[in-house]
Amino acid sequence: MTSKNYNYHVTHFVTSAPDIRHLPGDEGIEVAFAGRSNAGKSSALNTLTNQKGLARTSKTPGRTQLINLFEVEEGIRLVDLPGYGYAEVPEEMKKKWQRALGEYLQMRNCLKGLVVLMDIRHPLKDLDQQMIQWAVDVGTPVLVLLTKADKLASGARKAQLNMVREAVLPFMGDIQVEAFSSPKKIGVDKLSQKLNTWFNEIPPEVLRKTISAGNDTRCGYFVGAPHATPNEPMLRHRLFYARYHTARGHISLSNYNFD
Repeated sequence: MTSKNYNYHVTHFVTSAPDIRHLPGDEGIEVAFAGRSNAGKSSALNTLTNQKGLARTSKTPGRTQLINLFEVEEGIRLVDLPGYGYAEVPEEMKKKWQRALGEYLQMRNCLKGLVVLMDIRHPLKDLDQQMIQWAVDVGTPVLVLLTKADKLASGARKAQLNMVREAVLPFMGDIQVEAFSSPKKIGVDKLSQKLNTWFNEIPPEVLRKTISAGNDTRCGYFVGAPHATPNEPMLRHRLFYARYHTARGHISLSNYNFD
């Protein structure tokens, strides 16, 4: 099978939605970008796509208030999720973001990978670790981007990178950690390579045929296909995990404190 290198520079905005009920059909492949309100998610998306205004940026943390979808090509999407952290917004608005983020991550079955962004100078805050733990628990691979890497000298940057790589080992998940800087374009190649890997898990020609036929491609499992793909257990586990923790009142993203 030949892997495809996607052209992220042609990425375009699709829609903004307050929750998953207002998103397009749950098909194709999505990779979500998550992080604290000041982690630089929007800047990373703009740098990846070489489009300054694709994702809105602001010096005020917490301006990403909706689930924003961007399409690379048919069936291939990037998702900018509401930031978590100390955004100075009314409590009711925080709760809405909280529900939207939790529902998307727990119930959006076409989610193939999660990019977690955190300031390289202040990595692995509690909510960052909770986000990574959730992904590991449901079998979703993670790319950790240590943003604002240009703020550190090369020696300090390397030390932080190695420290975080070692710190995530106990999670025992599919986790890759890279330094990233939007102004200096550090780590953009690593990001695009990882995205290509995730997006190629369903061969492009199969993805196109499946979408055009109106079949369900959630998590790479084609409903009605003669044989389930290896990702069928992941889909069942994701749904079980979400329902179990909701019913039992255990810690889940929908219960996380965004303060």
